[in-house]
Amino acid sequence: MIEVLRIKNLALIDDLELEFGPGLNVLSGETGAGKSFIISAVNFLTGEKMHTDLVRAGRDKAVVEALFVLGDEELILRRELVADTGRSRVYVGDALASRETLAALRPKLLLHVSQHGQGRLLQPAFQAALLDGFLPDPALLTEKNRLARELGEVAAAIRDLDAKAAGLEEKRQFLEFQHAEIAKVNPLPGEEDELVARKAALAESRKAAQALGRALECIERQPPVLDALADLHRELLHAGEIHEEFTADAEAVAAFRHHLKDLAVRLRRRPAKAADDDGEGIEKRLFELATLRRKLKRSLAEIVDLGRDIKENLDFLDDCGLKRKQLARDEAAGMAALAQALAALGAARREAAARLSAALEDILRGLGFSKDVRVIFDFTPVVAYTPVACDGEPLTEDRARVLWRPNPGQPPQPLDKIASGGELSRFLLALMSLSAEPGGPTLIFDEIDAGIGGLTLTSVGSHIKKLAATSQILLISHWPQLASLADRHFQVQKSVEDGQTVTRCLRLDADGVAAELARMAGGGEAGAEMARRLLENGDTPA
Repeated sequence: MIEVLRIKNLALIDDLELEFGPGLNVLSGETGAGKSFIISAVNFLTGEKMHTDLVRAGRDKAVVEALFVLGDEELILRRELVADTGRSRVYVGDALASRETLAALRPKLLLHVSQHGQGRLLQPAFQAALLDGFLPDPALLTEKNRLARELGEVAAAIRDLDAKAAGLEEKRQFLEFQHAEIAKVNPLPGEEDELVARKAALAESRKAAQALGRALECIERQPPVLDALADLHRELLHAGEIHEEFTADAEAVAAFRHHLKDLAVRLRRRPAKAADDDGEGIEKRLFELATLRRKLKRSLAEIVDLGRDIKENLDFLDDCGLKRKQLARDEAAGMAALAQALAALGAARREAAARLSAALEDILRGLGFSKDVRVIFDFTPVVAYTPVACDGEPLTEDRARVLWRPNPGQPPQPLDKIASGGELSRFLLALMSLSAEPGGPTLIFDEIDAGIGGLTLTSVGSHIKKLAATSQILLISHWPQLASLADRHFQVQKSVEDGQTVTRCLRLDADGVAAELARMAGGGEAGAEMARRLLENGDTPA
């Protein structure tokens, strides 16, 4: 229920805070005082659009916030409408949220029994859902929806398969050509980079081999370096016999000569060409890869991926016949299960329709309709599923719409053909009497009493009061007979303050209630007397 509602800078409202209670909360006041602004604020807070014209003149934005109590939990909603841009911001608790979030919350918070609700009542989808809310076993609807969803997924898979197969079949010849070209070369991931690296390594290896060959030539060319070093060594030894300092030089030359002899041996045994250093083969392979790249106008990595994709697509074309047959079998099994569920649901809907019709007729008679009033749920078969791949006729589902006959001697007709606004309001009230549960959404009755009076008004009041025992109700009314039933009574007033027109909403005490009921009853002594009688027959609001 709504516990606290605060409205700032909306139309004629500058700053207004209301504390609603459980049960029946009545808002009354002169026509044009601003009662509709309060309902518009609640609608805006729970997701409906609002035009920037309703932002109070001279203010940057309008703000509506409320504290809702849902069972043991509290929920704070706040919504702002910026005058300049027309954009709104939504807060759930302290966090920003979207209008979609409000739309999801709204069914838990509010239910309009007004022109808004009447419009929904006239919608075929709402009428069908209405009956489903009274099924003896709601699991039947859940099971039907599950089976329909699973069957829809199978149908989507078949359509996707067919669409993909049709698209690929048109390109099969081209795909096979590309596949053959790629298969001839059979490129591997990273192969080209590896070949280029091997080619570069081979070139460096050849350079090193050439350098080693030239080094050997330096040692072995004429006159031989080793022979010259031997002569140098001998002469230095002779000189060392007289000059000892040359003996160390002779030893150094001898050591160097031995090192060169060892180097010459190693140079003659230099590494042979590696078995995989096939320069010609590398060049040939690189040429094949480059030719394939030019032909397909893609990088080698893209060609490798393309080859894999083409193979998958060609394999898919080869296998899709089998896949489609399997999906057709799945579809047939799903249709059989759904057909059984639809039959059970159809029988349950007819059972619910008989019980709901009888209950509604009984309440409607108490709301001033003829004792011959009839409510009929007319069932029309609508296509629930059309097979895509398997053989069989489309499945149909019995969809209900509401017909009624408010007066004897008339054929039953749809609600929108013969129901007045007042009749639709009472029809909705009858529905709420059957479906309202403790802790459910707040019910908003916006002038549900329009077009009725007398004993019908008394009956409507009795049902509203009964409904208020289990649900919070916000009731806008001009009738003192209904206002006198309030658990809390609020008076909406319009006044001029400092040259500005403002709307105020006051919670009335017992004296205020008596005065307001007298005004609603026409004023004067007659109005005061009627107010007194109404209060004596009912409870004074808290």
